[in-house]
Amino acid sequence: MSVEALWYIPNQVDPGHRGDDAVEGHNSLERLTELARLTEEHGWGGALLGTGWGRPDTFTVASALAARTTSFRPLIAIRPGYWQPTHFASAASTLDQLSGGRVLVNIVSGQDNLAAYGDSEGDQAQRYARTKEFLQLVRRLWTEEDVTFAGEHFSVTGSTVATRPVVREGRAHPRLYFGGASDAAQRVAATEADVQLFWGEPLDGVAERIAKLRLLEGDLGREHAPLEFGLRITTLVRDTTEEAWADAEAKVAKMAENQGAAPRDRRWFKAVGQQRLLGLAERGEVLDDNLYTAPGKYGGGGAGTTWLVGSAQDVAKSLRKYQDLGITHFVLSDTPYRDEIVRVGDQLLPLLKG
Repeated sequence: MSVEALWYIPNQVDPGHRGDDAVEGHNSLERLTELARLTEEHGWGGALLGTGWGRPDTFTVASALAARTTSFRPLIAIRPGYWQPTHFASAASTLDQLSGGRVLVNIVSGQDNLAAYGDSEGDQAQRYARTKEFLQLVRRLWTEEDVTFAGEHFSVTGSTVATRPVVREGRAHPRLYFGGASDAAQRVAATEADVQLFWGEPLDGVAERIAKLRLLEGDLGREHAPLEFGLRITTLVRDTTEEAWADAEAKVAKMAENQGAAPRDRRWFKAVGQQRLLGLAERGEVLDDNLYTAPGKYGGGGAGTTWLVGSAQDVAKSLRKYQDLGITHFVLSDTPYRDEIVRVGDQLLPLLKG
């Protein structure tokens, strides 16, 4: 199976994200362009751009970086509600056409400060029902003309996107990535997404979720190509195993010292997927061969909750075990982001892809 390897660009107003270098101009166009170009030079297919109210607009950043690079593919995280499906379908297909078919899309349905941009808070069932309609409608607008759609959350009549996405063998439109561990999220993924992204759970947890999603594909009558799977995780890679664990433990010790300095968003930490990760520490500080759960106890969230730690050979061996389960998309990161794009790209990716 071919491997898709992407990095992560945090897209943050405040410097120092997850221990990143707090340098002047950390989120300037020059700095972000440097990161994007480094992904091109060190084996990465592109990078995920994080989203959320209070952060720079992800689509604007992606457009700027696409214009300043040649092969960099932005995985653009976007939220239904912040975007209307017709507006997003048009904007994304325009950027896809202008960039030569480099757009990737990550649909995010987790809770956010929705009222700040005129959206309304809904319960989990409502949020994912809306996401399902969003995905259905965007896909139709990218592939059909004169689209009429009457849903509970979105409706259009006679809608055609004038600028079409780039079509090539195996690609009818930008790939649609999706995350979420709740039952409602998994039902959306099984029918409407192209790639389901998992956070860094142990192998048995990922295997269980893949098996469930495969069953849901059949039970719910999936109409698209089979769902693909991806892993979004922190990879702390050093020249030796001993050096990696020493650095990992030192980072966690610093996190413990600073715990409470930056309060967590309690809404976000209630997410089912996040709770699954935080519960892993009860099983042990190190799971499988080198999945480090301690960061989650001291403020690590999302992809920073668990880390794969070790030499490039150690981490590649672990990632290949996920690959054996069916994972073909990897979104990796560590801080400082600039240095680790190079280190992980040069040391780990040749082993993973080889």
